[in-house]
Amino acid sequence: MKHITRTVWILSLVSLFTDTASEMLYPIMPLYLKSIGFSIVLIGILEGFAEAFAGLSKSYFGKLSDKAGKRVPFVQIGYLLSTISKPLMAISIIPLWVFFARTLDRLGKGIRTGARDALLSDEATPETKGRVFGFHRSMDTLGAVLGPLFALLYLYYFPADYRTLFFIAVIPGFLAVFSSLLLKEKVKPKKSTKSKTTFFSFVSYWKKSPAAYRKLAAGLLFFALINSSDIFLLLKAKKMGLSDTMVIGVYIFYNLIYAIFALPIGILADKIGLKTMLLTGLIFFSFTYFGMAFGESLWIVIALFFTYGIYAASFEGISKAMITNISNKEDTATAVGTFSAFQSIAALFASALAGFVWYKFGSFVAFVIPALGALAVFFYFLVLKKI
Repeated sequence: MKHITRTVWILSLVSLFTDTASEMLYPIMPLYLKSIGFSIVLIGILEGFAEAFAGLSKSYFGKLSDKAGKRVPFVQIGYLLSTISKPLMAISIIPLWVFFARTLDRLGKGIRTGARDALLSDEATPETKGRVFGFHRSMDTLGAVLGPLFALLYLYYFPADYRTLFFIAVIPGFLAVFSSLLLKEKVKPKKSTKSKTTFFSFVSYWKKSPAAYRKLAAGLLFFALINSSDIFLLLKAKKMGLSDTMVIGVYIFYNLIYAIFALPIGILADKIGLKTMLLTGLIFFSFTYFGMAFGESLWIVIALFFTYGIYAASFEGISKAMITNISNKEDTATAVGTFSAFQSIAALFASALAGFVWYKFGSFVAFVIPALGALAVFFYFLVLKKI
């Protein structure tokens, strides 16, 4: 733990509180949306649109952070917006309002992500990136265990009272905001540039970014294009006959596995190589989605959410660590934001397409396509050199 600095600890605690708030709501989100009249297709469009907007804002605010030479204000404002968006989701069931509230939450994520990941990157060396990002993901995901646990306990006593949870989620959200006030800005020179920063600045950065960055991002973006929202995994579990409580339960289990394994996998990745661990994650993802396509029993669902947790621990933090290693240090937030912008555009299509495919051809096809796509990405990275 000697590589985990004060800044990493604070950022990790902030993420823990924020994820407790967000993940208190995430597993009940599809249930809530269906209860207020959203169809499976509209749920897919909502999630895809919100993530796409978040990605575009990550690029924009990431570049602003690099230009200003500041990180902390972006982190603090981003977490504040995500917190105040929570109760807005429950104020009205009008679709446009729900879209607005969900988008505000994702905007907050967009503002903070590039700056936060740049802060994490600055606290690590290329040899310790895996464990630093792994520790952060572990703490972040611990919140994804605590949040659903509280939701499960609440719904046990107040079944189907989804709306109240949106207001309760404000409490850990503000704990995150107050914790972020402990962050200290390290003095960085402003980046001298006359170019204007727009929501589509990521296009110009892509053109001038290192070739290794583009090769890595291309593979990750193709994967994002076939990797739809986790909401579809929860809907599949529901379709298999699990109750609302059991759906939340397997989601908690998945996040617990993720939280437990993220740090040790990050440490292992520093030893065996980030690329090797990334490839391992893709195999676990493919196995999980093939299993979801064919599985029908409760025990299969539990086993698959276990392998999905291993995938997440082996892939998500590792991919960010690889991006920050390849990009120039002065462009870290821009590099992360640019990738996130393209990734969320892909997510828009991925979630909308998954909803359409499920509606038109059934859940079997909706899960087999991502499983095969993950194998294709595996072989792409396997033969790719210098990443």
